[in-house]
Amino acid sequence: MRRRFFSLFCLCLAVFAQVPAFAQDSAEPAPRSWDETLDEAVGLVVAPIAGVFFFDLAVWDNPMDCSTAEDETPTQAQSRCREGAPSVDWNGPNVTEADRTVALATLNSSNEDGLSPIVGPSVAVALVNARPESGYENLDAALEVLTVERADIGTLISATTQLKLPLIVVWLVFGAFFFTLRYAFPNLRAFGHAIRVTKGDYDHEEDEGEVSHFQALASALSATVGLGNIAGVAVAVGAGGPGAVFWMIIAAFFGMSSKFSECTLGQLYRTVDTNGNVSGGPMRYLRAGLEEMGWPTLGKFLSIAFAIMCIGGSFGGGNMFQANQSYAQVSGVMPFLEGTTGKVVYGLILVALVAAVILGGIKRIGQVAGYIVPIMCGVYILGGFIVIFAHLDSVGMALGKIVAEAFSPKALGGGAIGVLMVGFQRAAFSNEAGVGSASIAHSAASTDEPVREGIVALLEPFIDTILVCTMTGIVVVITGAYQSGDAGVEMTSNAFDSVIPGFKYILSFAVFMFAFSTMISWSYYGERCWTFLFGTGSSIVYKGIFLAFAMLGVLINLGNVITFSDLMVLGMAFPNILGMLFLSGKVKRAFDEYWTKLKDGEFDLKG
Repeated sequence: MRRRFFSLFCLCLAVFAQVPAFAQDSAEPAPRSWDETLDEAVGLVVAPIAGVFFFDLAVWDNPMDCSTAEDETPTQAQSRCREGAPSVDWNGPNVTEADRTVALATLNSSNEDGLSPIVGPSVAVALVNARPESGYENLDAALEVLTVERADIGTLISATTQLKLPLIVVWLVFGAFFFTLRYAFPNLRAFGHAIRVTKGDYDHEEDEGEVSHFQALASALSATVGLGNIAGVAVAVGAGGPGAVFWMIIAAFFGMSSKFSECTLGQLYRTVDTNGNVSGGPMRYLRAGLEEMGWPTLGKFLSIAFAIMCIGGSFGGGNMFQANQSYAQVSGVMPFLEGTTGKVVYGLILVALVAAVILGGIKRIGQVAGYIVPIMCGVYILGGFIVIFAHLDSVGMALGKIVAEAFSPKALGGGAIGVLMVGFQRAAFSNEAGVGSASIAHSAASTDEPVREGIVALLEPFIDTILVCTMTGIVVVITGAYQSGDAGVEMTSNAFDSVIPGFKYILSFAVFMFAFSTMISWSYYGERCWTFLFGTGSSIVYKGIFLAFAMLGVLINLGNVITFSDLMVLGMAFPNILGMLFLSGKVKRAFDEYWTKLKDGEFDLKG
């Protein structure tokens, strides 16, 4: 009981943060809406958390003049350089041709939003408005634009040649590489077997669980295949160039091992209540697994931290953000949904659809996801193939760009390593390998072999990133859309529309379905963590809150609340990967034993 009260207290802190006290002023303050007040309050919490998660483990490749001036200390000089202060002679010998190429590529491929943080809003607008269709020929050409000074170009070079390695991305990538080597490349050895298991070749009616291997895979995929595949890839290519696609594929390949590890552990430590409901995931195996190793306090702390962050992520990134973005996309092609009335109508329809599924539990979620995910992935990939066939003569060129620019300094600051980090970052955010969320869905799969479900799970990054994300990447490269200055969904939509007129309507439907499927899966993730903290009897309370947040997501814009939720999702990786490192020995022993039995023919195929 004490643990439940403590968990509720921590959850309240995480969701509502602290409300700022606004100083009284002699002037009458402008009226503020409640959502603006809440957004600003949460913003006080977002900044420090983001500062930790995205702390830059930076290797600086800054060509600016960092020598100490007469009126400053060495520390001040380094600070000045890291803040992007331009050198007096940006065209001097300490700036290489590669540095200029990087800055020029950024100048020609970025829109106003991308340039504003570097050179300021007014200069960014001037540069974008004056940019020729073919782009600036060189940096000197940009100086001909009114209001643009040499200092602006110096700042551009300084900012684009800094290599930033966010802590959370390094942590996810480290985990992926570690588990791949620890288990001797299960992503290669078990790939064919994973397909056979997913097909149902090893299914047996007497196996304990709530859903089939395929339904568990579809449920987990429905939470990851979505806006990140459509908009996120376009962002990566726009920022890192075509080479980012190559590194997304590499990151997904190694991420398959992280999925295998977490979903195997989910099955090993899952529990079944008196009603036959299965519950598993990091909040279970972190506590029980570390307790077995003699670290009960650490296990309890990590499990509660994971559960709280998962609940926060389910309300925001897995719910409100999906509702908000799907409404924006659908109302863009259906103008009659614009305005307050349209929002209410759309919100009520969405809430009704989500409620009809999530109130039926994981079985209904698995059934619905089993239909939605294959169909939507199939439609999206088919559209991609149509675009590719229309540009068949350019396929070789596009693939060549993707591979060549992965090792070229032309696309992004920091050279090839900078492009690598953009690709790894987008892949990590897209397939969530190492975050631990998918383990909750796979824990419900019907099987008496925990490793078998872990093997099924390694297909997720392959489908999500290597297939769907790569398709998006090839489409925006082969059509040249990545050079248009568009961003996100708009870049992807225009790329498809250039070959398939009216595809924006299909894409809007796809965005809606992807958002819907993400919401129903994340509702299950959050609900399992909620019942872990507060008991199974409180499940209906969580579902009611989840549906209320879905409606709010359509009606209001809460930038910092969504950012806070995204940080919660990423934060789940810290306790999850740490626990998996400690428990990797148990996974390896289970995998080796299973693999020996498989090779010896000890498993019966479905009759």
